[in-house]
Amino acid sequence: MSDVVLVRHGETEWSAAGRHTGHTDVPLTVRGEEQAKAVIPLLEGRDFALVLSSPLQRAVRTAALAGLSDVEVDPDLREWDYGDYEGLTTAEIRGGRPGWFLWRDGVPNGESLNEVGARADRAIARIGKVLAEGDVAVVAHGHFLRVLGARWVGLDPSCGAHLALDTATVSSLSFEHAEPVIRHWNQSAEFD
Repeated sequence: MSDVVLVRHGETEWSAAGRHTGHTDVPLTVRGEEQAKAVIPLLEGRDFALVLSSPLQRAVRTAALAGLSDVEVDPDLREWDYGDYEGLTTAEIRGGRPGWFLWRDGVPNGESLNEVGARADRAIARIGKVLAEGDVAVVAHGHFLRVLGARWVGLDPSCGAHLALDTATVSSLSFEHAEPVIRHWNQSAEFD
């Protein structure tokens, strides 16, 4: 069976500062661009039947810099809509809501975890239709990809809380004995 290769976008000013970055279309930093280029060796030798990207520029640019071509933009791959918490850090949110935890408490006026999970399920269904033809690459965002990883192995979307994912990392989802597995997670190109 083929693999689904997940690539989290490179660093942005907001990701470096720990700001929740959903729909705000921030560009990669210079470091983020270098991180994206450093992903190239982790993708070499793969023949991708399909390459998908979030429509946000940090993902599209990462795909290009990582050497991926024929990229199809898929709106289902966008990051979690953080609603009123867009642009805020966890510390800032907890200043007004002590003990807040995204995966448990959600966000006001944004997207629910189950809505993010439904988008992940749609992406998995789309990916499943082409896996017989070869590997699939997905370039997207930290929280969304964590939900996608959890849903791939049949877990509740909230289980994504246990799958840390750094910027410009590569993960792979696959099969073992015809059952979905997480083969690799949060693999770095050891960029500094």
